[in-house]
Amino acid sequence: MGLSNGQTKVVSSLFVLVFVAGLLVGGLFLFFVTVNGDGDSSLRTEVAGLQARVSELEGSRNVTYQNVTIYQDGVSFSELYVRVKDSVVLVQGVTRDGPVQGSGFVYSFQRQYVVITNYHVVQGADSLSVTFQNAHGYSATVLGSDPYADLAIVSVNAPTAEFKPLQIVSSSNLCVGEQVIAIGNPYGLVGSYTVGVISALGRTLTGEMTNRFSIANVIQTTTPINPGNSGGPLLNAAGDVIGITTAIVSESQGLAFAIPSNTILREIGALIATGTYSGHSYLGANGNDMDYNTAQRFNSSVTYGWRIASIVNGGPSDGKLQVGDIIVALDGVKIKNNDDLASYLSEKTVPGQNVNITVMRNNTNTTIAVTLNERPTIT
Repeated sequence: MGLSNGQTKVVSSLFVLVFVAGLLVGGLFLFFVTVNGDGDSSLRTEVAGLQARVSELEGSRNVTYQNVTIYQDGVSFSELYVRVKDSVVLVQGVTRDGPVQGSGFVYSFQRQYVVITNYHVVQGADSLSVTFQNAHGYSATVLGSDPYADLAIVSVNAPTAEFKPLQIVSSSNLCVGEQVIAIGNPYGLVGSYTVGVISALGRTLTGEMTNRFSIANVIQTTTPINPGNSGGPLLNAAGDVIGITTAIVSESQGLAFAIPSNTILREIGALIATGTYSGHSYLGANGNDMDYNTAQRFNSSVTYGWRIASIVNGGPSDGKLQVGDIIVALDGVKIKNNDDLASYLSEKTVPGQNVNITVMRNNTNTTIAVTLNERPTIT
């Protein structure tokens, strides 16, 4: 609805009156402040007080920023270190090549305190000892070891009060990108704490110490580890063990590996009771990963899988599989490469078990039943 000319004039007059009144009041206020020394002093005091309060607030803000605490899943990294550091130990020994040292961590298995470490840390070592975070050292002996998984269980001749066990949880639900923590003794620097993420799962390690058999289902992580970290725990953000640090790639940055906790949980009972673990399945074949160029070279219709290069005489695959066969599935589960093959055999099978192996033979799918054996003993 619009205004008439008369109404417009009334409104304009009111605005003028209000404006003039504002000028008069403002002028009177300025005059009062100017001529009244007490008012000027009071106003100056209030302004000074406000400035002091602002400065105080700025100072408090600066202090807050200087004491930032980082949390992951509700857990403070610094608090987590304080909670778990006493569970990590220094493992030392003497071999024919000289002194050796690594890391380990305390675990309680059926109320028996032990230290878990890598096989390669204690391999061939005499005068074995374990030193706790409080610098108390004690003699130790190897209860059991498995070079195929690079695991060793150590008994320590120490008072019960020294043992602060960690909890081991399943590694089945780990995710790439998950934050992880490693604690160990790199180059003898006791209790070093590093943080990274899981960068891959289901990797396969092959090395001289395992007679070139695979260590399967290995965790790849960006957590910085160095010589001396071997055998230390890889922890999740809750401070639980999800792996044991075991290897690095020389001259690499952010490329480290850990044996998964599922392997520890699967083997520890046998290692303590019998000193060995006999649950590694054996296919009795050697091969290489497939890719596009390999497929072109052999005129193959598949660019994935694991191509058999040789078969062990008298092994479980002898007379069943053939050189040139490309394994593409085990019990219906797709096999893309050696990582998949080794992980499936490690996690899903035991010696004496029958597996249905699907191979591409002359570009034709064929499924063959093979009974797995136990891996031969490393000599």
